[in-house]
Amino acid sequence: MKDVGLWTIFKVDLNHSHPCCPDQADMLKQHRELSMFVRRTIETHEEAEIRSSKTYQSFIAAAGSHRELGFIEKNVRNYITRKVWNIFEEDDAKEFGKYLADARNRAAFEYFGDVVSFEITYNTNRYNFVLGSFVGMNHHGQSTLLGCTLMKNEDIKSFKWLFEYWLRCMGGKPPKGILTDQCTSIQITIELCMPTTIYRWCIWHIMKKIPSKLNGYKGHNKIEQEMSHVVWNSYTKEAFDRNWIDFLRKYGLGGNKWLLGN
Repeated sequence: MKDVGLWTIFKVDLNHSHPCCPDQADMLKQHRELSMFVRRTIETHEEAEIRSSKTYQSFIAAAGSHRELGFIEKNVRNYITRKVWNIFEEDDAKEFGKYLADARNRAAFEYFGDVVSFEITYNTNRYNFVLGSFVGMNHHGQSTLLGCTLMKNEDIKSFKWLFEYWLRCMGGKPPKGILTDQCTSIQITIELCMPTTIYRWCIWHIMKKIPSKLNGYKGHNKIEQEMSHVVWNSYTKEAFDRNWIDFLRKYGLGGNKWLLGN
């Protein structure tokens, strides 16, 4: 029967099936909708930087029960995401690139957005766009995506456009800290758009550059090994400062601008 696209039912067992609940039919996806009043309230709360979860709880309190609402919290988050997306100007997208985020990214940022890593490591071959991503870490120590972008340029103007829209999408709340590559354009833009955010270079990018930055020194392999030891085995700021100074003196690297952070 499979060959002709037909099936024959030989037996039906309803013992483990749940009965239909007509009184809950309004919670099916096709029946959920947000009234004009609800949409306006969501927008007002969004402008006041009230979290979507608290907005939803206020609707429940007003209605007396979540069953009286006719929508769920996910509908609130989705509406916020669509609303934010609609404010993106097409001219900006043509000039700078595309920024992508959804309700899950926004929800993740609410919980795991204290410290964010911004990566622009990858570049598309065919269209010559730079892929950038905002990444946080969840309570399981796993990376979680907080938004991504395809950018045409890596200049201050482009990064300013990106960070402003990303912040707007995330409710206007900047992270407490951000990690990036050693990029002057990014650093300047972060200082402009997120002046209260602590900016640091990503250790992975720093360590990746060691061979190219130190291969001109005699015995650079040993230098690289000891530098890695200092970085990964100094567990306090005081210990790192002490070990770092000893490392620079031992190999005569006090004049190396890259190691001094210049």
